[in-house]
Amino acid sequence: MADLPDFLEGAVDLHVHSAPDVDERRFSDIELASEAARARMAAILIKSHQNSTVERAWLVSRFISGIRVFGGLVLNETVGGLNPAAVSLALSMRAKEVWMPTRSALNHRRHEALPGGITVLNDRGELVPAAEEILRILAGSGCILGTGHLSQEETFALADRACALGGIQVLVTHPEWAPTFFSIPQQKILAARGNVTFERCFVSTTHRCGFVPFTTIEQAIAETGVEKTVLSTDLGQPDTPPPVDGLREYAARLRAAGFSVDDIRRMMQTNPARLLGFEKDETRGGSQRTEVHTQ
Repeated sequence: MADLPDFLEGAVDLHVHSAPDVDERRFSDIELASEAARARMAAILIKSHQNSTVERAWLVSRFISGIRVFGGLVLNETVGGLNPAAVSLALSMRAKEVWMPTRSALNHRRHEALPGGITVLNDRGELVPAAEEILRILAGSGCILGTGHLSQEETFALADRACALGGIQVLVTHPEWAPTFFSIPQQKILAARGNVTFERCFVSTTHRCGFVPFTTIEQAIAETGVEKTVLSTDLGQPDTPPPVDGLREYAARLRAAGFSVDDIRRMMQTNPARLLGFEKDETRGGSQRTEVHTQ
C-alpha cells in the first residue's frame, strides 16, 4: 500500500465500538480516539448497543485533541426502545446519530431465533406512534437517522416517512449483512430518495458477519453511486482488525477494484463529513486541529 495516498488523513468513521461496554472491546474510548488522531483522521462516531455515547464523546473530547469525537443513541430495550424522551435528551446533548433498534429489533431477534423484539410497524404496516414521534423530533435537527437492524419493510416505511417529513438524513446500516440485506434493485429504489445514504461497513467482510465478499460491496457502490455511500468500519471487537487498520485495508481493496482516489475520499471523507454537518475542507489535516467538538 506504499503507493497509495493516505486516505486516513481527514477520514471519518461513523460506526466504531469501544469500551466501556458489556461486550469486550479492543480499545477504550480514549485509546480509540488517540489511535484515530495519530492516523490524522478527522472524526469518529462511537456506537454502543446498550446506551448513549453522547456523554462519553463529550468527555473524550476534553482529553484528546486533534480529532472530533461524536456520540449517538441506539433505541434498544436498555434505553426504553422507541423512546421519544430518550431521543429528545440525546439531541439536547448534541447526539449526531440516532439508530433504530439493533439487537432488540424484531428482525434481528428472528434471525437469531430469539423471542420478542421491537418493530416500528403495526399490523397494518404503518409506523407506530412512537416511531412517528421520533421522526418528528429528528426532523430538522441535523442528527442522522440510522436504520439499525430493521427489516427491509421497516426500512422502506421509515425512509418514506422521513423523506415526506423532510430534514432527516437516513443512513442505511450495513445493507450487505444478511439480517439487514438489500438487493441491488432494492438499494436503487432507496437511493432514489434524496435523503438516503448507505453505510457499508468493513466488519461485514469479516468472520463476524459471514465474510461478505468485497465484490458484493464493490458492485453495490458501482450500481447506486459513490455519492450514496459512506465507508465505515463497525470495528472495535478484539478479534477483528483495529478500526484504523480496517479503514486502510478498505481503501486499498476499493482502489485495487478500480475506484479512484477521489471516489474513496468522497466515501471516506466528504460524505460522512456532510452527514455530520461540517464541510469537506475541514476534514483534511485532522491532526492539525487543536479543538475537538461534540456538536
